Amino acid sequence: SSPSLCQPEREEMFHRGPGLNLTSGQYTAPFAGFYTFSSTLHIARREPRRKRQGCRGSRLRVLICVQSCCQHNSHLESVSQLESSGDLFTISVTGTLYLQAGQYASVFVDNTAGSPLTIQSGSDFSAVLLGV
Repeated sequence: SSPSLCQPEREEMFHRGPGLNLTSGQYTAPFAGFYTFSSTLHIARREPRRKRQGCRGSRLRVLICVQSCCQHNSHLESVSQLESSGDLFTISVTGTLYLQAGQYASVFVDNTAGSPLTIQSGSDFSAVLLGV
C-alpha cells in the first residue's frame, strides 16, 4: 500500500464541491475567502523497534500549506514528539487560512526522525469556505 491518504470507495462519500482533487491531494479554492482546514493523520512507523536509533528530539510536523509554501502566515502546523516505543501515532492540524480563487492547499508531513512512515486508512483532509 502506498503512503498516501486513503481514497474513499466512492468519490461522492467525502467529496462535495468542485475544489478537491483526490489524485493530487490538493484543495483548490473556487472563490477567494477564508477557509477552515482540518487534517487528522493516522501514521504507522514501519521500522522495527530493534533498528531504531535514540529518538530523543525526534518530532513529526503536519502542515497544511498554501501553494506548497510552508512559510510563516501561509500555513497551519501541528508538532508531535515521537516516542521510541510507539508504532502508531495520530496527529491533527486545524485552522483558518485566506485563499485567493485558484490557490490550492495541501497536507505535508515533515518527519525529522527519518523512520519510514505510512499514512493509515481513516486519515482525512477537509476544507470549508467560511466567507469572503
